[in-house]
Amino acid sequence: MEERLRPRSGGVFSLGRRARAVLRRVPVWAWRLLMHSVKNAERVRFNADPVPGVRSWRDIDFVGDHLPSHRLDVMAPEPAGAGPLPVYVYFHGGGWTSGDKEPLTKYCASQAAGGMVVVNVNYRKAPRFQLGHVLQDANAALAWVQANIGRLGGDPGRMVLGGDSAGGQIAALMAAAMFRPLLAQHYRLAPALPAASVRGLVQHCSVADFSVFFDPGFVLSLNFIRMLMPHGSAPAGRDARLRLREAAHYMSPIEWLDSRCPPVFITTSERDFFYRANMNLIASLRNHGVRVDSLVYG
Repeated sequence: MEERLRPRSGGVFSLGRRARAVLRRVPVWAWRLLMHSVKNAERVRFNADPVPGVRSWRDIDFVGDHLPSHRLDVMAPEPAGAGPLPVYVYFHGGGWTSGDKEPLTKYCASQAAGGMVVVNVNYRKAPRFQLGHVLQDANAALAWVQANIGRLGGDPGRMVLGGDSAGGQIAALMAAAMFRPLLAQHYRLAPALPAASVRGLVQHCSVADFSVFFDPGFVLSLNFIRMLMPHGSAPAGRDARLRLREAAHYMSPIEWLDSRCPPVFITTSERDFFYRANMNLIASLRNHGVRVDSLVYG
């Protein structure tokens, strides 16, 4: 089902939309500056009026190395429901370079209040780390969930993966890696979850289709793709664009999600940087026979 909603004004990326009129392709440094400028204000705004009736376990070290990027929060309804509850694992956005689980606290708490155990995950970020490191962190978090969520009231056999923007891409690639061995092998992953345990996928304004980076006039530069590649592997010279497309193939969930994908919920907006990527994903999944529900804002 697809539902289109009336336009909304304002939002986190209103500054970015204005910048788009000035910069033909936003470089990585400008994106990081934008995200830094909105981070603290958005954290306060998003978490105003906390959600009642939710218990939480905060800053769990899911790797054991004491890094802030290897921490997660778990939230569950209070009182606990009868029997184990479904589990929703969420990855924050921020263009792979920025962001934190903290501004997503209220969102995750609201989902927990709806009757599930929610896991809000941090991960290492670019440009110091590449996409392979990010996915390894996501896999480590899922391994922790698989081993521990039962004692916190969750059912490890009923999980939904989700995220916004870059976090949506992470969630989608992790889901695909569970039934696409070539993708898992490319990132040296041994998937922590069996594919059957993932019952759904949530994509909020996800970076679902990297082909849009190559569209004329797209707002973000190709350096975002270079940034996510292993150090020393970014191409140069005449064939650079072709090699970037090859790298983008392994970064694009749309290339890997097929009929084995669980049901998907997608939100986007006509003002979203990745509106076309999300609409492409909706069409692709439906062509594969996957159930897709979507909300498309004006």
